[in-house]
Amino acid sequence: MDPRTLLSCIDFRYITDVLTEEEAYEILQKGQVGKKEREGQMLMHGYPAYTTSCAWLGYSDDTLKQLCTEALKAGWTRPAVGSSLLSLSCVNMDPWTSEGLPLDKWFKVKVGADLQDDVRRCRLIRNMIGPEKTLMMDANQRWDVPEAVKWMSQLAEFKPLWIEEPTSPDDILGHAAISKALAPLGIGVATGEQCHNRVIFKQLLQAKALQFLQIDSCRLGSVNENLSVLLMAKKFEIPVCPHAGGVGLCELVQHLIIFDFISVSASLQNRMCEYVDHLHEHFRYPVIIKKASYMPPKDAGYSTEMKEESVKKHQYPDGEVWKKLLAAQEN
Repeated sequence: MDPRTLLSCIDFRYITDVLTEEEAYEILQKGQVGKKEREGQMLMHGYPAYTTSCAWLGYSDDTLKQLCTEALKAGWTRPAVGSSLLSLSCVNMDPWTSEGLPLDKWFKVKVGADLQDDVRRCRLIRNMIGPEKTLMMDANQRWDVPEAVKWMSQLAEFKPLWIEEPTSPDDILGHAAISKALAPLGIGVATGEQCHNRVIFKQLLQAKALQFLQIDSCRLGSVNENLSVLLMAKKFEIPVCPHAGGVGLCELVQHLIIFDFISVSASLQNRMCEYVDHLHEHFRYPVIIKKASYMPPKDAGYSTEMKEESVKKHQYPDGEVWKKLLAAQEN
């Protein structure tokens, strides 16, 4: 699809104060340069992924150690390209060795329930993965603004790349305040998985409320809406690191983030896409992960068609799964 045709799919209402159609056209035109090379890079290596399954709240220390060890052995490795906020320039970095192997490791840990427990868990993980690996943290909207700043100041010693969803996803100015307060500590703010339209993203970008933008392919309700956000992120030079917590989200978002690299951002610096190995067996065209990377899908469509047998099995109230659940409730 040529740039003009692509732009005809986007509604620019309410965002022209930060991105006009002509500016978007210029971005897409620049994206034509090197496009074939980037397509080849994706076909050969795929798009960098990270796993978020190692450090959920409630896991015992033994479970944390086991999952981190398994992730390292399984090759969940990514290049720690500029983990300081000072190095968020938009250049095309090659995140692989000459043999096509990833260079460094990325891990994400859930935080926010208990500060001392967070300190202990983060120290355990940091000691396991070493000082050179990249650690991210996710609070899942746990804190008020002052609490977020205070809490993350206590966790700064573990050198997290970002704190994800530190407060209410609707609080744009709150995110901006947290972002400003944590910048001297080298900690970025990542958010967006709960944002439901381009206007919210526009305001987050205007307010400098995030350093990592996390689209969600379902919450942001169409390919068209996602396109407008990808282009605004490029205008502000903010890396896009999509939310993809399983349940079909990985299948959806792979199309968007590979398109972003090939046609919009042309960069892999400080960029990676979440991956959770969860429920892929129910989809006809499940995502393909090789060497901790999303491999470009080659089947037509958006990769979200479910297997007929899975739909029948889970259909309410006559599906096998629901019959068992309802029978158990009666007993």
